[in-house]
Amino acid sequence: MVDRVSASIVIGGNLPAIHVPTFIGFVIGEGLSLDWEGEPFRAEHLASGSPLALMAHEVALGRFEPLEDFCVAHGLPYVRWCAGCSSWAAQRAVFTGEGVIRLFPVDGDDGVLIDRATVMELGNVEAIIAYLDAADFEVPLLHIV
Repeated sequence: MVDRVSASIVIGGNLPAIHVPTFIGFVIGEGLSLDWEGEPFRAEHLASGSPLALMAHEVALGRFEPLEDFCVAHGLPYVRWCAGCSSWAAQRAVFTGEGVIRLFPVDGDDGVLIDRATVMELGNVEAIIAYLDAADFEVPLLHIV
């Protein structure tokens, strides 16, 4: 049986209108909502001009794989948080719209954690601040274009 935890995702960037039905299908397929205890997401909930924040409980492996894959394929920046369980610690995934998805350890309230090994690897205060800045990526507004 796969581990399931609470997870959330905030998505932004430029979503071409031609891809909106597919995007909505992934959001609905993941069973996401706009509030932790809210009603399931519906197509009319999608609005241009603000980041789209979605969440769910009982998320398999704490990831929204089809939705995240869609975002990466279309350059849509996102930040995903998932709670920890016996198999992994809580984490934040950051995708800036290009490059790789970076994972950051966080506490239960989504505060970024940094361990001694990472501090030693980074080597100086400037690099540590850059690491924390990368973890605190601010998702841009979502625009349907």
